[in-house]
Amino acid sequence: MTFFTDSLPLYVNGAWYTLLITLGGCALAFVISMAVGIVGATRNPWARAAATVYVEVFRGVAALVLMFWLFYAMPLVTGYRLEPVFAAILALGLNVGAYGAENVRGAINAVPKAQYEATIALNFSAFQRMRLCILPQAWAQMLPTFGNLAIELMKGSAVVSLIAVSDITFVAQQLRTFSGETLLAFASALVMYFAIAQVILFFVRMAERRANRRLGRLPARTAPSWAARTLLGAGREKGRAA
Repeated sequence: MTFFTDSLPLYVNGAWYTLLITLGGCALAFVISMAVGIVGATRNPWARAAATVYVEVFRGVAALVLMFWLFYAMPLVTGYRLEPVFAAILALGLNVGAYGAENVRGAINAVPKAQYEATIALNFSAFQRMRLCILPQAWAQMLPTFGNLAIELMKGSAVVSLIAVSDITFVAQQLRTFSGETLLAFASALVMYFAIAQVILFFVRMAERRANRRLGRLPARTAPSWAARTLLGAGREKGRAA
């Protein structure tokens, strides 16, 4: 019990850095995913080629190696050293953004062609077609994979301890070294990572339900009418009397 009470402030501080890197990396990955994914779904061959180059390069590079390059090697070339947290966010965002871009491109291409043809018949501009018709339908298909990628990014943030960022893993390693409580140190870290993953899943599922409801794939949530509440209450009273 003493171990948990003494180490709790350290784990809370480590969780803050893990959340900061996760949110920052997810925000960067989301922007890159949407931009590169939409470009990759266009008919312009040069735009598709540029999107393909980005995806293949950053999907084929390990996030840890990319982070080491940004933090240790890039200063040798540019003379400028990134902050550890920013280097971690940049490396994870670029890496996960490549996977997210393929998710966006696949979801856009999965929208039935008849929908696209209908927007042309309605004389929509390319921007209107994407914003009003294609993306709302593709968004519901993107969300489950985006949730998985967000959790993978959160778990991947454990490597930032190797560039001296005091995240959950860094705190667990320090506590293991100074206290010798290997089991308790990493069991606590495991629980905290699991808790953060469940929070991410909660918000992703909520967004997924909302997106599907707007598309009519789920019934809209409506409060029961006064008559329905009255009949329900009468039925309960009758059941008690019987």
